[in-house]
Amino acid sequence: MKKYMLTFPIAMLVLLILAQDTMAIPAFARKYGFNCNMCHTAYTKLNDFGQRYRDNGYQVPGQEGHEKSVLDTSTPIAMRLTLGYSAYDNADGKTNGFNLLGFDFFAAGVLHKNISFLLIYTPRLDEPGADFSGNDAGQPGALESVSLIFSNVIQDALNLRIGRFEPGYHVFSSKRSYYLFQPYEIYSFTSPLNNYSFDDNQIGIEATGHFRSGFKYAAGFINGNGAFADNNANKDMYGNLVYTFGAGDGQSAGQRIGVFGYYGWQPTADLPGTVISPTGATNGKGNKGFTRYGVDGSFNWETFNLKLFYMNGVDDKVFNDIDPESEYKYSGGFAELDYAAMFNNRLVASVLYNWVRPPENDNINYMNAYTALVRYYFGSWTAVNVAIHAEYSHREIGKTDKMKDNLFALALDFAF
Repeated sequence: MKKYMLTFPIAMLVLLILAQDTMAIPAFARKYGFNCNMCHTAYTKLNDFGQRYRDNGYQVPGQEGHEKSVLDTSTPIAMRLTLGYSAYDNADGKTNGFNLLGFDFFAAGVLHKNISFLLIYTPRLDEPGADFSGNDAGQPGALESVSLIFSNVIQDALNLRIGRFEPGYHVFSSKRSYYLFQPYEIYSFTSPLNNYSFDDNQIGIEATGHFRSGFKYAAGFINGNGAFADNNANKDMYGNLVYTFGAGDGQSAGQRIGVFGYYGWQPTADLPGTVISPTGATNGKGNKGFTRYGVDGSFNWETFNLKLFYMNGVDDKVFNDIDPESEYKYSGGFAELDYAAMFNNRLVASVLYNWVRPPENDNINYMNAYTALVRYYFGSWTAVNVAIHAEYSHREIGKTDKMKDNLFALALDFAF
């Protein structure tokens, strides 16, 4: 670990010395001739205008009906690739190597006034692969998002998103985080026998809206099974309500607080239900419920942004194989502090603390993670984004017999 404690500050110093503009979804930057900082504090994090642009169906607020459609502009596609070096160690030993860390294909735009679409595809990568035995793809193919957005069904107060999308209870997007290697652990945590993941994009329908009073809401009706055909006949439901104090949207200005809740069902039997539809959906067997609920806040001062997130989870006792007589109750969250510096926020630094607290009798899933990163953005090119990224994480898993690991990565993250 001492090696990483020395390596990370050196990498940060190199990035500081390297001392031009940053980033965004390049297809939108090309459409308007904007610099990517119009919508992003620094790629990939949305600022207040970028959040409003997304909420308005990828239309500039107030310009609905005057927007060029995808047929009137250059092809609305973009790509993102990440590659670099990583070193990892745990009690069993050490490893390191160069990796192709991801490839995303993106398309989005306006089809007609107040009708837009978003598509994000991650293609399967067989070579180079993450599984060095050669049996598995380095990146499985996935249609991460594909949705139609009907904006201003009721002006500002009602928008509809239909398809597969990142749900509104992700107030802090795990898809637009600065962090390439460290997830929000409470998002990806699953209880012993429940396959639901809070982190997944979902298939269904979502209503969103905002009001001049400062309130914004999201409510959805979804499968709750990620990308797979639904495994039970019940649909999951969620709601999110946030309030912003002061000017801004809580992304880069203003102060924002929120509450959210989720209620869902999962089958308790491995076998399919009594019926399977031609699309693969089944009604499941022994469906039982679970809840997720919590609070969040986003607080800004100059170019500092503090994100706070706390969540409780409660699963029916049938999902608890540790103590089958009790519900499985857990909690967790994260605190993230971001800082942007230099012209056009070309230098970003961030620290992140994650924690998960399972029930007292679950010693294995107790977790703390400490992460820091620095990103430096090269160039002043419209719709081309190149960043050098250094990230270090230290995790401790388990309450009594702790398993510790460390990850250091130095990568290039670029989109065009």
